[in-house]
Amino acid sequence: MSEKSCDALDKLRDAIDDVDGKLIDLLAKRLALVADVGEVKSEAGVPIYAPEREAIMLGKRRAEAEIAGVGGDLIEDILRRLMRESYHREKDVGFKCLNPQLRDVVIIGGNGKLGTVFKRMLELSGYNVKVLEKEQWDQSDALLSNAGLVIVSVPINLTLSIIDKLTNLPDDCILVDLTSTKSKPLAHMLAVHQGPVLGLHPMFGPDIASLAKQVIIYCDGRDSDKYQWLLEQISIWGAKLTLADANEHDGAMTLVQGMRHFTTFVYGQHLAAENPNMDKLLEYSSPIYRLELAMVGRLFAQDSQLYADIIFSSNENTKMFSRYLARFEMANTMLLSGDREGFINAFQEVSQWFGDYSQQFLDESKNLLMKAHDSRAV
Repeated sequence: MSEKSCDALDKLRDAIDDVDGKLIDLLAKRLALVADVGEVKSEAGVPIYAPEREAIMLGKRRAEAEIAGVGGDLIEDILRRLMRESYHREKDVGFKCLNPQLRDVVIIGGNGKLGTVFKRMLELSGYNVKVLEKEQWDQSDALLSNAGLVIVSVPINLTLSIIDKLTNLPDDCILVDLTSTKSKPLAHMLAVHQGPVLGLHPMFGPDIASLAKQVIIYCDGRDSDKYQWLLEQISIWGAKLTLADANEHDGAMTLVQGMRHFTTFVYGQHLAAENPNMDKLLEYSSPIYRLELAMVGRLFAQDSQLYADIIFSSNENTKMFSRYLARFEMANTMLLSGDREGFINAFQEVSQWFGDYSQQFLDESKNLLMKAHDSRAV
């Protein structure tokens, strides 16, 4: 490269550096403004996540970006990343207390990972939270006697036995569980307690920085008017609440959780038995395959007892796994017999079943893959 070309390139790079610096200043100002918005929302009791406002804002910015020749996808990607950062920064912001007269909140298993999340959010909202662990059970009568809200946050295999011990709660106390199965815990809570009962299933892990956009499924138990404030409080935290019938919920979780965790477990077990060189697998993997490996590895970085509880929690899981195994054997038979045409026909049948969701999932996965590609270590 000639000296003149080098000088021209250096000037252009300096100009880019200058623009980058201005971008950083603008981003800092935006984050500061969002922090101010968060404080105002908290004082007013407004949910930190406003999907309607977000959709309108993104639509306007996309249109403006297209006119400017920047590209709608680019600006939406940037703004979504900024919003995620904003939500993460709001994790220690206080929230308006919707029920300041509430007596003690007692979280059974409050030192556990999920219990800790709810303890923090309730304390940020101004509630008096106490924790009850198994080594403190001899103090349970004293702790529970003044409870206005009791949350059961213990492993699935202990949930029913813990609920069955809660026979002396104050009549108006709200009894809640956080278990990933709902039918049996809800039935047990209704049997032991005559007051308000609510089933919750947080669809997230304990490592989240914010509840913004996280899904929490709830199943009505009894006296729903007595715990509406709690659902509204959770909405203020930014979570998306989804009402479900307990039996319908458990059937869906067999596919959403149990099935996925079990097949991921088997794939991980198969990888370990085949013992490939992981560095080489990653080197050979495109972003989509790297992402798939990451999802398998993610499972095995977490608590084995938790996933054993989920997988072994229901007889329906066992039946579903058996049906899956039968279909896997059918697919394997096609492979062994060289039935390529049968595979294509089966593929097309499944494609028709997915319908328009196929294109929707293709578009969503493209966005995920772009992020995976951008974050890949070099």
